[in-house]
Amino acid sequence: MEYKAFLEHIYQRYSGNVKLGLERMHNILAKMGNPNLTLRGIHVAGTNGKGSTSAMCEAMAMEYGFTTGLNTSPHLIDYLERIRVNGKEITYDKLFPLYQELEATFDENEASFFEITTALAFSAFAKNEVDTAVFEVGLGGRLDGTNPFNADVSVITTISYDHPKSLGDSEEKIAFEKAGIIKHKQPVIIGRMKESCKQVIREVAAEKECRFFELGKDFFVKNVRVNEHGTEFIYSFPFLNITDQEIILNLLGKHQADNAAMAITAFCLYLKKRERAIDFTKIASALMKTNWKGRMQILSREPLVIIDGAHNEEGVSVLVHNLETIFPDKKKLFIVAILRDKKLDKMIEEICTVADKIIISKNESSRAADIDEQTAVIQKTTVPYETADSLTLALQKAKEEIIDNQMIIVTGSLYTISEVMKLN
Repeated sequence: MEYKAFLEHIYQRYSGNVKLGLERMHNILAKMGNPNLTLRGIHVAGTNGKGSTSAMCEAMAMEYGFTTGLNTSPHLIDYLERIRVNGKEITYDKLFPLYQELEATFDENEASFFEITTALAFSAFAKNEVDTAVFEVGLGGRLDGTNPFNADVSVITTISYDHPKSLGDSEEKIAFEKAGIIKHKQPVIIGRMKESCKQVIREVAAEKECRFFELGKDFFVKNVRVNEHGTEFIYSFPFLNITDQEIILNLLGKHQADNAAMAITAFCLYLKKRERAIDFTKIASALMKTNWKGRMQILSREPLVIIDGAHNEEGVSVLVHNLETIFPDKKKLFIVAILRDKKLDKMIEEICTVADKIIISKNESSRAADIDEQTAVIQKTTVPYETADSLTLALQKAKEEIIDNQMIIVTGSLYTISEVMKLN
């Protein structure tokens, strides 16, 4: 089967099978010999930041000479991005035989698209006998297809309002769902979040007899400096006698200092469990090399175009803060296309606080918000706007209209930035 036909097959045949729950995933993994119980590594959940954190964990493991597997979602341009072995995307000629081996099991269990992809990641990592696997949660955690991974360390980056139909209508309920990845007597790292969310996670960690490490209380970042070339900060983790380590990131944004701190903490605890010495020369080197597409990514410099996959209130708030910090003197022309199941009013209102102009468009997702839905919010403000029927036209308009000292920012959804990346 050709690659394009394979993608159409798994999208069309399995995309309608989405059901939150673990029974099917456990059945599939049992038929595979339960690689989820023998693989070692790090499991990352959270509303925002989990992809960047996962990529940094992978980079540090590779710098240490571990063989690695990284499973992330969604992909931006190509499905094969979701599964990486030793830092390289799996090739289709390696992936398809894994699918053929498991196809009958998938059909027997009426597996979902995500369950299939996760099972293929487990299979690829097991067959390659990777030393260190890093799994990014797809949705929530407690009922997510990655949940059966018996990780050495769990990370929960942030908690904010997202996917209410699946995860609950409060941040505390969402925190409980994400805390579902915590494993018995394995350490847990958390980022910045409301105290009530921390308490929910603490209670789950206590029930499972886990040591709990909190950003700003047990490990620290300070002296964060950000410019258009990267992010610098000082990291400390007194529990392991680590103090005042200078870190330089290849990634843009103050929030990336937090993500890096969580990744470093998780990886240092992982090294301790693997009885390996902590070498900050290797850790710093890995973080300088880490790239993560679509998050405050400079797509071009002439004109200056930045894409960011902010797709909820928290993500947009972080984006706006970073733009004000890194590019305070630049005028900002936004291209925005959001999904209808998001709080688009709050997201657009936040963007309007820094936008000089907005071009509203619509991405190709079936969940895309109509242009009229989005413009209805902007019409309540004084920010100038226009519309474009496609992101191709929106980017063309923006580049034609851009003036001196102005930059273009594309945001609103990972679907949005994926389409724009394909145009460049």
